[in-house]
Amino acid sequence: MSGPTFSATHFDFPCATTVDVPHLRTKHEQKRVATAVVYCEGNFGAIDGKTANGLVRHSEKYRIISVIDSEQAGLDAGVVLGEESKSIPICRDLADALSHAGVLPDYFIFGMAPASGMLSSHERGLVLEAIDLGMNIVNGLHEFLNDDPVFQAASSAKNVKILDVRKPRPKKDLRLFSGRIAEVTCPRIAVLGTDCAIGKRTTATILTRALNDCGLKTVMIGTGQTCLIQGASYGVSLDAVPSQFCAGELEATIVEAFEGENPDVIIIEGQGSLSHPAYSTSSFILRGSCPDGVILQHAPGRIKRCDFNQMAMPLPDKEINLIQTFADTKVIGLTINHENMTEDEITAAITRYEYELGIPVTDALTRPHGRLVEMVRSAFPRLKSTVCAR
Repeated sequence: MSGPTFSATHFDFPCATTVDVPHLRTKHEQKRVATAVVYCEGNFGAIDGKTANGLVRHSEKYRIISVIDSEQAGLDAGVVLGEESKSIPICRDLADALSHAGVLPDYFIFGMAPASGMLSSHERGLVLEAIDLGMNIVNGLHEFLNDDPVFQAASSAKNVKILDVRKPRPKKDLRLFSGRIAEVTCPRIAVLGTDCAIGKRTTATILTRALNDCGLKTVMIGTGQTCLIQGASYGVSLDAVPSQFCAGELEATIVEAFEGENPDVIIIEGQGSLSHPAYSTSSFILRGSCPDGVILQHAPGRIKRCDFNQMAMPLPDKEINLIQTFADTKVIGLTINHENMTEDEITAAITRYEYELGIPVTDALTRPHGRLVEMVRSAFPRLKSTVCAR
């Protein structure tokens, strides 16, 4: 990415403001939200830009004021994602983003999730520039900046915070699986997928909103860094937790949500894919949450697995069989990721999979959200007594 190098002396910003956000329906409600710029150079709208993509679609903790990606500068971030305008511009570089903001944003969020989980040398320099300007840093990578002497010194000198979202609690405080998940008496639904970066978090977020809108108090459990950055009240970044403690950490988080919120439904964000040899997180999610039901996300237009062109995508029926063999649960519905699909192809896929699989099928982004609600109600009849508000 090209652009001028600058220091704090080149800008004289007033303090950033915060704004109100809608009611979040939990006692951990956030009434004010800080401003943030999201860095996603060369990847916004793509698979490795999933953190930035997710923050543009939904953010409770931060008000996103711009995205940095020189390849799409000048466009609206919502439109690039194939949705309505979000009034979030894509900027050429950090200087452009700051010029657009007019005030110094509270946070600089690293919005990419590369497989390496590490910053490049250029990215390190950019984060240090943001610190020099007085911006707090949100880092979702496996590289913990608070452990780096250079970043420690820089953040201390400017009195800013670095949030290493993926960093787990100290090992002495990690929790083993205890069996207390049996005390959670409301339905627990995990949203899993046939691949990574396939829309599990987006579908889980939309489902949580839809159920709440229908009067069913629903809490979402985040299991990855993006959901935590978005502002999930309950969650743990499982891929950074030692494997011995993954099931226990998730179980304990779900129990905390149940006891703290007394919800009607708990939705658990999925990670990776149970059938994918590169990821083990799905197995920990099934073990730790012991879900009463699973919603499976699938992309009919995706031929090869993300980042693994030698691997063909699995068929939904094979993934369903694997999930139901691995865990004492039932897949209650299929949701479609419509990448590389026309409207007619989406409709045809929904019809075909409903016939072949014998379960409800919908697309969370292009179809009425009531279909997701009915998917859940059909599987858990005791929830049907609640009347949907819209």
